[in-house]
Amino acid sequence: MARRKLEEKDEINMTPMLDIVFIMLIFFIVTATFVKETGIEVKKPMAEMAQKNTAIILVAISEQGQIWVEGRRVELGAVQGVIARLYAENPKGSLSIQADEEAPAYHIVDIITEAKAAGVENISVSLVEP
Repeated sequence: MARRKLEEKDEINMTPMLDIVFIMLIFFIVTATFVKETGIEVKKPMAEMAQKNTAIILVAISEQGQIWVEGRRVELGAVQGVIARLYAENPKGSLSIQADEEAPAYHIVDIITEAKAAGVENISVSLVEP
């Protein structure tokens, strides 16, 4: 009888550890869904003064001049329509352009022109903080 009680005391209760692991898993899944990516890796030029902006519509320009809106590649002729559709979903939103440091400057101007034509008032160009 004494031997049986000894064996029962040696048992480790794993329930609290499993609860903590499960809660951490839920936390990481929920926080990972709020990360918004542009779809390509952009080498941004350095800026002396940069402001953080919470943009609604993300536009990226690669060094080859490819335009990506919300993770999808878009031709220049279709940019205005795509931005207008996204802006209509949230009229208080803004547009953020992330251009590669090797991207031609005229692509940035073209995107700003198309966004203005779509009715977007708040446009920013994202730069890396020093």
